[in-house]
Amino acid sequence: MSKILTRMGDGSPLSMTEAELRADLEDGIAQAMENGGVPELEQEEIEYLVDLFKRPDRIVGVPPGREVILTYDAGTLKIKRHSLFEDRVNALAIYERLLGADTLELCHVDYSYKTLKPIVSYEQGTLEQGLVNTHAPLFYGAMPNLGLYTQPDGPFPNPMELLPHGKIKEGRESYDRMVGSAVEDICFIAEAMWESGADAINLDTVGASGDPDFMASLTAVEKLTRKYPDMPIEVGMAGEFVLGMHGEMFYDGVRLAGLYPLDQLKLAEKAGATIFGPVVNTNNNESVPWNLARTIALIKPCSQAAKIPVHANMGMGVGAVPVTDYPPVDAVSRASRAMVELCKLDGL
Repeated sequence: MSKILTRMGDGSPLSMTEAELRADLEDGIAQAMENGGVPELEQEEIEYLVDLFKRPDRIVGVPPGREVILTYDAGTLKIKRHSLFEDRVNALAIYERLLGADTLELCHVDYSYKTLKPIVSYEQGTLEQGLVNTHAPLFYGAMPNLGLYTQPDGPFPNPMELLPHGKIKEGRESYDRMVGSAVEDICFIAEAMWESGADAINLDTVGASGDPDFMASLTAVEKLTRKYPDMPIEVGMAGEFVLGMHGEMFYDGVRLAGLYPLDQLKLAEKAGATIFGPVVNTNNNESVPWNLARTIALIKPCSQAAKIPVHANMGMGVGAVPVTDYPPVDAVSRASRAMVELCKLDGL
């Protein structure tokens, strides 16, 4: 029996029989149904995935006319990962003119809103240079990153040090104060960059510090869109599941802890987000087919219900893409095609 070549979640090569492939697809779907409460994929969708992985092509793509828009996070930093030590304005030009990027994002190496406050005037100047030298829509992005607000580097007590001592109330109070400070910082930077001409703002890796991180992001989006109704804001999540680090945070009456992509989307829409980037984390110990089936099952209900564009996160360690610095193109292209065609995404 011929073998199907694919990969594990860590990128290592893997060969499977068709029976093993089907078993992995079904198990990935079952895991999504159990964890996220999502419906099972249809049989035609499973057959689509079987055929996709049986194809001998190294690279696959969508048919002409089904292409989607790509948005990026930390774009100007990723050029340096390839040892191209260009300044950020030139990095934007590389994305646009050499890589054919649909959108661009300017960011700083300290990719967090808190650390940008002392240098915001310099960032405004760089943004203006980028706008003069490029044509594609130019986002400005950073992370809420509530981890930077804890002592000794930040001003507030670290809840992770308080909780082991049973100081739950004090830990939650510290998170509450961090949320307020983070909202102020996000709004300060976003307003400054918007006034300098940014085409959109990106809040990246939202929820990395759990429900307080998500709360700060939703609150900041709501404040910004009330003040600037025309400001496009992309909210890209950090994980498929919002960790309950605080546990008692609610937005619009909904507890944030424990939310999966569909419910995350609903709150992002209520806050005023323009683009939503759901995440499903890649499991290194499972195959790419297993991860992809699970990802599609969790994201499909999200894109079906969305009233705003959904740009699923497809990169190292998320969206069934292997966890390697340079993800293999055979896995990336298959995951991207299946996500676009089965989830009916607006972008990646």
